[in-house]
Amino acid sequence: MKHKVTILALAPIFAILALMSWALASPVGSSPDDDFHLASIWCAGGDVAGECQTVADASVREVPRGLSTVTCYAFAPAQSAACQDLKSGQGLIATDRGNFTGLYPPIFYSTMHVFATTNIEASALTMRLVNIVLLVGLVTALCALLPTKRRLSLVWGLACTVVPLGAFMITSNNPSSWAMISAATLWVALVGYFESSGWKKILLGGIALISTIMGGGARADSAAYAMVAVIVACVLTITWSRRWWLSVVLPIGVFALSAALYLSAGQSSSAMSGMGGGAHLAAPANWQSLLLTNLLEVPSLWVGSFGLWALGWLDTSLPAIVWVGSFGVFAALVFAGLNMPSIRKSLAAGVILGAMWVVPTYVLQQSQAKVGAEVQPRYILPLIIMLAGVALFSVGRARLRLSMTQVLALISILSVANGVALHFNMRRYISGSEIVSWNLNLYREWWWIPMTPMVVWLVGTVTFLLFLLAAAWLYLRPLVSPAESMPRDFQRSNHREPAAGPAGVFPERPAPDALTSKNLVKADEANDADGSPGGKF
Repeated sequence: MKHKVTILALAPIFAILALMSWALASPVGSSPDDDFHLASIWCAGGDVAGECQTVADASVREVPRGLSTVTCYAFAPAQSAACQDLKSGQGLIATDRGNFTGLYPPIFYSTMHVFATTNIEASALTMRLVNIVLLVGLVTALCALLPTKRRLSLVWGLACTVVPLGAFMITSNNPSSWAMISAATLWVALVGYFESSGWKKILLGGIALISTIMGGGARADSAAYAMVAVIVACVLTITWSRRWWLSVVLPIGVFALSAALYLSAGQSSSAMSGMGGGAHLAAPANWQSLLLTNLLEVPSLWVGSFGLWALGWLDTSLPAIVWVGSFGVFAALVFAGLNMPSIRKSLAAGVILGAMWVVPTYVLQQSQAKVGAEVQPRYILPLIIMLAGVALFSVGRARLRLSMTQVLALISILSVANGVALHFNMRRYISGSEIVSWNLNLYREWWWIPMTPMVVWLVGTVTFLLFLLAAAWLYLRPLVSPAESMPRDFQRSNHREPAAGPAGVFPERPAPDALTSKNLVKADEANDADGSPGGKF
């Protein structure tokens, strides 16, 4: 018990350090459209001296001049971030790149504006740290409130989908960070809400509301995904009891709130009517050919989240070992999770998978574009996070079956993928991607903190590995049967028949060992029992 408490305390610290390394790995403005998002953050509070000023044109604002240089390296992978000039006191400059006409929901920008100052770099880092604390805080709170079998879906559903795009976006100044945090937490918070009672039910309902506001307050598509999360939670938990139908009032409210947030943002009309810029693409001449092309190519957007597509402004390419490794871990866990069959889980997974295919295809068709333009993997990653969690969802007495060798292989592969992705991402901004060297301290053109790049990389790589080990010890170890993990020959060679008793009568066999898989399942169910109905289906 003492070791478990220690690991429970250390796991969030490891997660914060690993994500903070990603936050330090790239400069201000490194995520897509960051010039737009940063200007929107600085102007979210209206007219503020030295931060934002309105002008006669309602679609234009004056922002700190340094914000105009944050993307000087965009689309130029050989260019380091040394081209930035973020010094304060340089005055303001007019820009029409910002959320000045209500294209995006305002909640993300208004929240981050609290941390905006004349020091652009310090402000951006503070906002990234806030994102990290929000994610780790919500996940930690959910782990404290949910039974053990639900923590597996939450923690490992996120862990197997976060490398590399999730880690990069969550630790950025992009509103997509909140979309991914919401996707990881909302559906499982609603499941826990349905299955709990008393003060736990109230707290889980509160977390669900926070997650809903975060997602819908950041991006319109995230509000739509929140509606998907409500459907998924209802499918997984529905019973024909009065208690369930009384509980469904909150999820209906979450659905209505998400719909309102979706319709209030200009993004929703853009998605319905199509995004601009598709006409010049080399797309098939008729809509039937375009539809077939997109349906067949949409899965590349899914794999793109694991590193097949470049990071940043789609200009930071990663080696194949990243996407092969991270996608391999995702696929392995999803297929292992599907070994716990359930009609409900199949329906929920089908809803998510359908959205993963239909949503990007519809937007591309409306934009008259094919896969590779307009729609990026980061738009689909929230659904992928939900799919992984649902695949690992335990129904009834079924449990995930993994051997110790499988667990260690998954951890090793994912840790290597994370370390390589973090290294390549740092190198691209420190010196430009044309430089190839394992030592990030060499050829340094840009860096922004006293700690050296190699120390940041080592901390990020090691703490991510330690987090995975802690998560496996807490949530995968009880699912591994030591007897089943042992080679058959070893089991056979150690088998001893009991000695014969008087008159050649064998004594009764001893009771089954407490470490058999059957008793492990019983122990796990005993740990999960919290007196709340609806926990078994």
